[in-house]
Amino acid sequence: MGERFHLPAVASTLLPVALCILTLLPHSVLGRPAEEENAGSSALLQRVKRGWVWNQFFVLEEYTGLEPLYIGKLHSDMDKGDGSIKYILSGEGAGTTFTIDDSTGDIHALQRLDREVKSQYLLRAQARNRLTDRPLEPESQFIVKIQDINDNEPRFLDGPYQATVPEMSNIGTSVIQLTATDADDPTYGNSARVVYSIVEGQPYFSVDAKTGVVRVSLADMDRETRENYTVVIQAKDMGGQLGGLAGTTTVNVTLGDINDNPPMFDQRLYQMSIPEAAPVGSVVGRIWAKDRDIGLNAEMVYSIIDGDGRDQFDISTDPTNLFGIIKVKKPLNFEGKPSYTLKVEGANTHLDPSLRHRGPFKDVTIVHVSVEDVDEPPQFESPEYYVELSEDAEIGTLVKTISARDPDAANNTVRYSIDKSSDPEKFFYVELTTGSLMTVRSLDREEIGWHNITVLAMEMNNPTKISSVSVAVRVLDVNDNPPTLTQYLEAYVCENAKAGQLVKTVTAVDPDEPLGGQRFYYSLAPEAANNPNFTLRDNQDNTAWILTRRGGWSHQDQTVFYLPIFISDGEQPVQSSTSTLTVRVCSCDHDGNVLSCTAEAYTLPASLSRGALIAILACIFVLLVMILLMLSLRTHRKKPFLCDEEENVHENIVRYDDEGGGEEDTEAFDIAAMWNPREAHHHPGKMRQDMLPEIESLSRYVPQACVMGGGDSSVHGYVLAKLLDADMDACAPPYDSLQTYAYEGEGSVAESLSSLQSGTSNTDHEYDYLNDWGPRFKKLAEMYGVLETNTPQMW
Repeated sequence: MGERFHLPAVASTLLPVALCILTLLPHSVLGRPAEEENAGSSALLQRVKRGWVWNQFFVLEEYTGLEPLYIGKLHSDMDKGDGSIKYILSGEGAGTTFTIDDSTGDIHALQRLDREVKSQYLLRAQARNRLTDRPLEPESQFIVKIQDINDNEPRFLDGPYQATVPEMSNIGTSVIQLTATDADDPTYGNSARVVYSIVEGQPYFSVDAKTGVVRVSLADMDRETRENYTVVIQAKDMGGQLGGLAGTTTVNVTLGDINDNPPMFDQRLYQMSIPEAAPVGSVVGRIWAKDRDIGLNAEMVYSIIDGDGRDQFDISTDPTNLFGIIKVKKPLNFEGKPSYTLKVEGANTHLDPSLRHRGPFKDVTIVHVSVEDVDEPPQFESPEYYVELSEDAEIGTLVKTISARDPDAANNTVRYSIDKSSDPEKFFYVELTTGSLMTVRSLDREEIGWHNITVLAMEMNNPTKISSVSVAVRVLDVNDNPPTLTQYLEAYVCENAKAGQLVKTVTAVDPDEPLGGQRFYYSLAPEAANNPNFTLRDNQDNTAWILTRRGGWSHQDQTVFYLPIFISDGEQPVQSSTSTLTVRVCSCDHDGNVLSCTAEAYTLPASLSRGALIAILACIFVLLVMILLMLSLRTHRKKPFLCDEEENVHENIVRYDDEGGGEEDTEAFDIAAMWNPREAHHHPGKMRQDMLPEIESLSRYVPQACVMGGGDSSVHGYVLAKLLDADMDACAPPYDSLQTYAYEGEGSVAESLSSLQSGTSNTDHEYDYLNDWGPRFKKLAEMYGVLETNTPQMW
């Protein structure tokens, strides 16, 4: 440290001495007195000289003394030494970093200065009269510069470093460039001049002393031998001279891989095995041609270049592109061939042309694959069967013989059966030992045209080994169904139809499907061959026309004709049928549109027009309305207890919520009293307790004469009396509901339908009158009476 600060110490001693000499110079050298300057201020061209002048001071950094460091002295030529002048210091660091003696002008540094923190300070100085504080000189600026010393070592700001260089690189190949920085002043001395050197990493690497570039210094470095290296680089200032400061950093160098090593199988012969039942795509095994290189340089591609298993197996590369995977390409059969030999080659996929002389970059090995025997299920002679069978085949007909055998060397016995789900209705049967498929039921193509049978074969010694085969049975058509007419078997003929007019076009349908297509033949049945009303024409296109043979049709004469039609097909054996066509005689307009086919339409004279018919119907309707009104008025006159027209007694029946309680309701009205009214008497103290009337009965308004009048019926008088009593007693139930029993069915055409008095007559009822009630009572007339039927002519 003494050598380090020797030169700055000398400089710090000489500078104050030089400053003192400058302050002791005569006034004539430094400038004119202040008095002369003031006296000559009136002269315009006279030059004014300053009384005190300085530019800058210098001070060494890193002063470590105990006393404040003397920097320099300020002095004015107006200072007589009597203490009348006061020196003032201002600017950067004044009062904190720097201080001044206001009497002598001596400047000292109070703190340790560091050039790397601040290299210079700008200060201002002024001389003032101590008593008046008036400035004696203009304010002047000066600079205090901090002189550098070598107190900072070089630094590698980005270290430690990582670098990569390809293996087998030539000597002098650049690896990385390093740069060290020194905080000292590069313009002053050699404090910031850096020199690089290698401390660790020889003889593999070297460094350029001036540029800091690290280079390869050893040829043919092999990554497979050593991959990582640690290099320590030193940077020293002062140009590397003695006493300079130094800094170091580390460079981790990795050798990059190149494809300089060929692959090599670790085995010259691989032994593998695979069960014969293994499906296509199953993995047999994997092989590996090892390569000392890594990454892309170690990726491989495998291929089978020879051997008797080239068509039976295949090889591919796994996702890492390192291993070869051998897979089954075709189904195996131990009984056919128990072993295979493969010659497999593995080669690099990425080659460096400059390193081909190190090749070849591939290798070959032998793979022996053994096929293991497996107990296999029986095998059918055919993967599927197709059979055609006529639908008229007899029960027990042989359909097909299904044959299967055990493919294993043991050749076990095979047993046959039918999968029940494929033949749920059990049309077929397979013989257990021979596999003969036979019919057990009659076949009908029109019901089921195809039968898809699944036949199972099972080993006798191992029931778990089962195989299946599909047998498709097509049922061939036989002409066993007669043709029949299609559409509705009804037609109509107009009364104004003439001879030869078309009545209907008939067609037929046959569920059979002959190969040449359907061909139908039409004719009238033998019993209608000489039909005087209609004739049939076969159009030879599977249709026929029904034509009229005469004119002058009349619904009054006959309303319906029945025409039997004979249809036959053209296949063998010929099938035929007879269908009856119903032809009705109808009234039509001029365009042939049907107006009516009913009997009522023909009961009126033919001379009546439509308007006259409507007028007659209107008169009949008015007459019926008048009759109904008369009957209604007569019915009201027969009910004397309804004397008050302003009130409707039936409203009580709707509003009163009183229902009979059945056989257990002993307090309800006794119907037996209606047949013996004299025995019925009123008990004032007895009344129903289960209900109260909601409203007062309207019967109280019935006149007494109406109540007391005997009338034609004793029941009528009894009911009116009971109504009067009930009106007088608010707690008694109303008897108005009995009115419905007294006059039920009155005024109706059918009269009363009540069964209350049906037991008084033991005579059998006659129901012939039901025929006179109209079409609404037709069904009832059919049940109890006999309808008159007129059987029309057949054709």
